[in-house]
Amino acid sequence: MLTEAASLSNHINQTSQTADTAEISLSELIRNRREKLQQIQQTQQAFPNDFRRTHLAGDLQKIYQDLDKPLLEQKKIHVRVAGRIMLRRIMGKASFFTLQDMSGRIQMYARKNQLAAGVYEQFMHWDLGDIVGVEGILFRTHTGELTVEAKTLRLLTKSLRPLPEKHKGLQDKEICYRQRYLDLMVNSETRQVFQIRSQVVQHIRRFFSDKGFIEVETPMMQLIPGGANARPFVTHHNALNQDMYLRIAPELYLKRLIVGGMEQVFEINRNFRNEGLSTKHNPEFTMLEFYQAYADYHDLMALTEALLSDLVQSVKGAAEIRYQQKSINFSKPFTRLTLQEAIIEYNQELNTAMLQDQNALCAFARAHGINHGSDVAENWSRARIQLEIFEKTVEAQLQQPTFITEYPAEVSPLARKNDRNPEVTDRFELFIAGKEIANGFSELNDADDQAQRFRAQVVAKQAGDQEAMHYDADYIEALEYGMPPTAGEGIGIDRLVMLLTDAASIKDVILFPHMRPSVTKAR
Repeated sequence: MLTEAASLSNHINQTSQTADTAEISLSELIRNRREKLQQIQQTQQAFPNDFRRTHLAGDLQKIYQDLDKPLLEQKKIHVRVAGRIMLRRIMGKASFFTLQDMSGRIQMYARKNQLAAGVYEQFMHWDLGDIVGVEGILFRTHTGELTVEAKTLRLLTKSLRPLPEKHKGLQDKEICYRQRYLDLMVNSETRQVFQIRSQVVQHIRRFFSDKGFIEVETPMMQLIPGGANARPFVTHHNALNQDMYLRIAPELYLKRLIVGGMEQVFEINRNFRNEGLSTKHNPEFTMLEFYQAYADYHDLMALTEALLSDLVQSVKGAAEIRYQQKSINFSKPFTRLTLQEAIIEYNQELNTAMLQDQNALCAFARAHGINHGSDVAENWSRARIQLEIFEKTVEAQLQQPTFITEYPAEVSPLARKNDRNPEVTDRFELFIAGKEIANGFSELNDADDQAQRFRAQVVAKQAGDQEAMHYDADYIEALEYGMPPTAGEGIGIDRLVMLLTDAASIKDVILFPHMRPSVTKAR
């Protein structure tokens, strides 16, 4: 058996010799496969559900990677595997084919005289993409390939559409995003991205649970959207006969829990913001938010540094990663700069005095194309101009992990004001590879101050700012019962996974990213 197998092993990974040639149109291929399905249905159940596997392909590769050819032959290890046919080579009375399941791939070897009567003839008419079940014995070819010699072979699901081009894989990003199932089917790199994403979420859960945080769930449909400055999605609740909003953040509900005595909480949540699409933005995205009583923003910066350093080491096996040809080091203490220090460091023509001078700021903004029209000096506050300058000239240059602190109170409506300088807040944002990864602050727990800031947001909304917050009377009432000193933070899971998978676009780390409608082809 092994000698015959070895003589065929050189043909592994060649494309299938089937009728699926480039000259045949897609419709003809589909029609051909449907005809095969009809023939199968005449004699047997075409979609059976009674095959149970004992092993995954990837597990077999790991478990038996050190067993050599003679030892495998001696042990006669019996396995049952199932998956999709990805490659095959039919040569007379024996064939090799590659089976793929959720864990990876493994080679199969089928011989006519080892299978029940008629099975091998049926197999010769199966197609790439068909899902099969195989029961057999492990062996290793002369070239060292771990292989299952099939003793039984069953078709479990007939694939009615051909796989994407075999050699090049699926490289059209548009198709990858719109038909993620095809991307996952043929591109192992994509499967690896989402395995890493799962590891990231699992690690975060363990990290916070080990520190005594309680995982909670808060409403995704809200009467009043709050917790961030963003334009919400609006829906309608028929039974209540009222409009509701998809949440833009869970913050105000999580802080209600702090008021109620749940002093350390976290939520891994889906948020929705009615904003544009870009390589860094998807209207539906995943956030980690956590809140800790009797802590301030310094405590959360330390906690965040520990979380990310631990996470990177766990997922990547090293403290230093490569992202878009740049090295990012998580082992060193993260840099900490105030917003104004960062602006000055990356804009040498500015100084501290100029940052307090409205005219000087406006002139700098216009010179760098930051103004939205000619009325920047008249309509923008000094705090807003500073923030715009930072976003346009500094953010993209923050490659190594960097905490930016002391954001203006005007643009931080939920953060506690700094005791020394009430014009700024005890707030930070974390930037890595030019992207905002986290936003945290010491929470505002003064009910009267919060009510005043909500009223200012309402005025801004009435003036046309669609991202300004609503007035949340129930949240104010909750604060009036008393919220202990608290710090809270949100971390973008999608952008974090982008870093750990070297993904250039957020669409690469979201299984089903939002896309503009495409023209639907008639079936």
